[in-house]
Amino acid sequence: MTPSSNRIDAAFARVAQAGRAAELVPYIAAGDPSPAATVPLMHELVRAGADIIELGVPFSDPMADGPVIQRASERAIAQGMGLARVLERVAAFRRDDAATPVVLMGYANPIERMGQQAFADRARQAGVDGVLVVDYPPDEIDEFAAALDQAGICPIFLLAPTSTEARIQAVAQVARGYVYYVSLKGVTGAASLDTGDVADRLALIRRHVRIPVGVGFGIRDAESAARVARHADAVVIGSKLIETMERAVAEAEPARQTEAAVAAAGQWLRGIRAALDNTQKQTASA
Repeated sequence: MTPSSNRIDAAFARVAQAGRAAELVPYIAAGDPSPAATVPLMHELVRAGADIIELGVPFSDPMADGPVIQRASERAIAQGMGLARVLERVAAFRRDDAATPVVLMGYANPIERMGQQAFADRARQAGVDGVLVVDYPPDEIDEFAAALDQAGICPIFLLAPTSTEARIQAVAQVARGYVYYVSLKGVTGAASLDTGDVADRLALIRRHVRIPVGVGFGIRDAESAARVARHADAVVIGSKLIETMERAVAEAEPARQTEAAVAAAGQWLRGIRAALDNTQKQTASA
């Protein structure tokens, strides 16, 4: 699989051909609510309408994540979930799904411990399509980006409301697949989404970035997802999805917690997908 044939590019092409406003990209933490739930949950998200799955790699110090995703990461780590086991889950998912892109999202430390080249090789073998490492700056990852490129894996980067044009330009030089715009200052799970401000920032980003731009943070329901979809190429949603599973687990009997979490996630995501399917784009991508 070469970068030009990456599943991420194919997914965006399918959405464009279908005339849909934006892709739906749910985020889950691998290993939460249990390691056994991860692969069934990924398949259920696809059935519910996910175009790309962002799979969080649990880390003990997730500085960019709010309390909801921190709790998910802690639960996964407590059950022995680490980077190697995350890659095993991706490989298991690939046995029944050869089309849906999987993006790993996490932090540099687990990759450094495995080794950048070893990680790129193992991620390619598992069927990973993109990697977003929160604490790898775009101007300091030449070797890692080259290893990913050779493996046919897209390096994906975050941009924030505080990102300068110089930062945007640096990301534009190395990013592949899509760019993830963090719509709010702060950590994941924050509120007070200003769609007008998002639209203005996307216009600035698209002066430099020629690949799709997804938007995440602050998207908590069908209405906010639809508002963002009018401007973004993808809608990324995680904290509310994890909260939905948390409630389902808390209300279920122990023997049914995994089943309840998977079912609740799928039901909730179907509502988001229906809203996106009924949304018309207001601004065209540059």
